[in-house]
Amino acid sequence: MAFKTLFLAHIPDADKEKHRSVIETGMYKLFTVIVKNQKEAIDVCNDLVSKENIDSILLCPGFTHNDVAEIVRITGNNVAVSVARGDGPSGKISLAARKREGYL
Repeated sequence: MAFKTLFLAHIPDADKEKHRSVIETGMYKLFTVIVKNQKEAIDVCNDLVSKENIDSILLCPGFTHNDVAEIVRITGNNVAVSVARGDGPSGKISLAARKREGYL
């Protein structure tokens, strides 16, 4: 049985059915899915938590505190939810890059 993690990122031009992957080592299984918006993130979480018994969800910095709280509520008490956030300078660099690429 593997430890299973779902990594989600919000990207404006994402296709959640096309932009996904799975990496598996035997002891670890990492699902990545790129979603367009929070509704798609919720759909993916519901689907993979129920079908794959996800242990942990890692969210990109684009998820707001409210988005994170909603994911925690819908996934229940048996799924760890974390956000990949950097320190102040890293956040500024990431924000500038996302603005440059038209994410915001």
